[in-house]
Parts: sequence; C-alpha cells; structure tokens
Amino acid sequence: MTRPPHLDPRLVAVVAVGGAVGTAVRWVLTQTIGTSPSGWPTATFVENLLGSLLLGALLEALLRRGEESRRGRLVRLAAGTGVLGGFTTFSSLAIEIERLLAAGQVTMGLLYGVLSVVLGLVACVAGIVLASRHHRWRHQRLPGPDEAS
Repeated sequence: MTRPPHLDPRLVAVVAVGGAVGTAVRWVLTQTIGTSPSGWPTATFVENLLGSLLLGALLEALLRRGEESRRGRLVRLAAGTGVLGGFTTFSSLAIEIERLLAAGQVTMGLLYGVLSVVLGLVACVAGIVLASRHHRWRHQRLPGPDEAS
C-alpha cells in the first residue's frame, strides 16, 4: 500500500524547499520595491499579481500535458505549491489591509483588498490564456510525423 501524497516525506520536502525559494525571492522583491510614499503596499501587490499570473500559466501548462505523471506532480508541488505558494502572500495582504484601515486610510485599504483579489483573478486567467496560446503556437510550429525529415 502506498502512502498518501500529503504524508510522503519526499513530497513534503519538495514543497518545503520550493517554499523556501519562493519566500527568498519574495523577500528580495520586497526589499527592491518596498512601499510607495502614499502607503500603498506595492511590493505585496506586485508579488501577488505576478504569482497569480505564473500559477495560472503553470497549471494550464501542466494540464495541457494530459494526465499527471510523477514528474508533473513534482513540478506542480515544487513550483506551484512550493515556490509560488512561498512567493505570494495572503497573510501580508491581510496585515497590510489591517494597517491601512487602522491608520485611517479606509478607502486605500478597501481598494487595495478589492483590487488585489479582482486583479489577482484577472492575472490568473491571463496566465491561463498565455499558456494556452503558447501551447497552440508550439504545436503549430512542430512538424507532424509526415513532415519530419
């Protein structure tokens, strides 16, 4: 009997290592971008939108490969759950909304929360569309079995 995936220490390690990588990349981006002078949490906003775009693209690309293989599962867990899970941050989003509201910047706090969710969904769909178009473009470029030399 095989162990369920969530109890497999190798898969848990893959997610943990990916999460460490994603968190480190997010930290670098946060240090580079920071917060705007108006108080808008620019770094987290960019990280969450970029992460949503990349996650949409990754999952669409993996879906286009057909039934999930062992390698596909590792990629999904390492890159999706791990790296992009560590790169995006719902907890920072929540804390930043709370800080904006507590500072009396109610409009900015609400706008930040709503735009993060709505544009995150739009970014995810954009990632899906981009990966889908890339898949079609790639397969149109490849010669068929009768065309190969």
